[in-house]
Amino acid sequence: MHKKENSSNFKTFRDPGGSLMNLNGRLIRVVNKSCAADLRAFLASSTAQTLLSEGCLVHTKVVDEREVKALLNNTANQKFLDGAEIEMVVEHQKIFFASFPYEWPPEMLLEAGCLTLNLAEKFLSEKICLKDATPYNVLFSGSRAVFVDLLSIEKRNPLDPVWLPCAQFERTFVLPLLLNKHRSLSLKTIFTAYRDGVEPETAYQLCGPVQRFLPVFMTTVTIPTWLGALQKKGSPGIYKNRLINNPEKARFILGSLLKRLCKTLRAVTPKRNKKSTWQDYMSFQSYSKDEFDAKDDFVKQALSEFSPKKVLDAGCNTGHFSALAAECGAKVVAIDSDPSVVGEAWHRAASGKLNILPLVVDITRPSPATGWRNLEYPSFLDRAAGAFDAMLMLAIVHHMLVSERIPLSEIVDLASELTTDLLVIEFVAPNDPMFRTIARGRDDLFSSLTQELFERVCCERFNIVRSQQLSKTRRIYLMRKKS
Repeated sequence: MHKKENSSNFKTFRDPGGSLMNLNGRLIRVVNKSCAADLRAFLASSTAQTLLSEGCLVHTKVVDEREVKALLNNTANQKFLDGAEIEMVVEHQKIFFASFPYEWPPEMLLEAGCLTLNLAEKFLSEKICLKDATPYNVLFSGSRAVFVDLLSIEKRNPLDPVWLPCAQFERTFVLPLLLNKHRSLSLKTIFTAYRDGVEPETAYQLCGPVQRFLPVFMTTVTIPTWLGALQKKGSPGIYKNRLINNPEKARFILGSLLKRLCKTLRAVTPKRNKKSTWQDYMSFQSYSKDEFDAKDDFVKQALSEFSPKKVLDAGCNTGHFSALAAECGAKVVAIDSDPSVVGEAWHRAASGKLNILPLVVDITRPSPATGWRNLEYPSFLDRAAGAFDAMLMLAIVHHMLVSERIPLSEIVDLASELTTDLLVIEFVAPNDPMFRTIARGRDDLFSSLTQELFERVCCERFNIVRSQQLSKTRRIYLMRKKS
């Protein structure tokens, strides 16, 4: 795999108010005349300053005129700026690792929804509002949701009691969480199939006849579906402004709507401790307490000795070792294919205020590039390649070898592309009880996998710093990438 440079230029183009560009590693947003006044007013407001201090709004600075001229005169950037009526240019602080709703556990989508409604409520006093409400307006800095799309903030007509993004909020936050909770549809399935969220009519077809009459289904799925069937398609009156003469009454109606959405969002809160294949994996079932403590100490010593700044924990489970890395000062991206354990990892990170970004990503089938021409949302591997100075692969290699039939050499090659320095990796022999369980009687296919072979393949890309036997069938290694 050839890494696409993190500094490569890209452009977002869906918002007519301006464009966001990554210019040589700097996140530059050009703002058109139609939105510049609103953005200036918002950045100068007390609400913006409060949100910035709370860390839930992306840090933004206005680029001075001299620097803007340099950007505009750069011929390499001209194709991104052609046709734009540029009124102002701002630069956003870069969040370490971009992630998208189809990679989040439901707990993180809920958090992003709560942030969106919280902002909408706070904006009422400033006579501004959100013109759209989508999870793509939110990124996570560690476990904390951060609102990043400042061009979705606009002036509010004080006589307008309608919040136009209400239906979009329900499509992209409420209904995906509802279907995940009650129909066990993963967010990956939902958002890869329906980028702009789930229509009530679609959710109605996915629900059982009894579910359709449950309270939360009635208000968000069933009644909207029935009313939609009665509403004449393309009726010009659907989005007609319905202004009222009393601004306080309009604000009260808007506030009541946002409170109702908050209540609905609470009703679709994901269940904790859902049963899943790997939720009990960390309960020492593959190790005695002494063996697990030895593994714990080995990882702690490696992290303490080398102090990596950015760590990828592949197969993180509930985030035990991710937390060790974060406590040593690292920014951690923790991935696992099981949404239930990733949700628990998020709770651990959020409650401990740890710099951990937990994502539902299967390292053997990572998120592909999506969006227009596959350029809007880069693949997980494009975002991750070379972004980490340490990688943890603990009790995962045997799953990749057996369940997915990935050759050992391919696994090691991938690790060398993702880390620039350290690799902490665990060898599990074919006679290990867990190995035999997932092999399902086909142990003979892996009879050639020995410790000697494992070390020889790893040494094609890495140097072994040290290793330690954890049990009769498991050994852990600290390696450094060869230059």
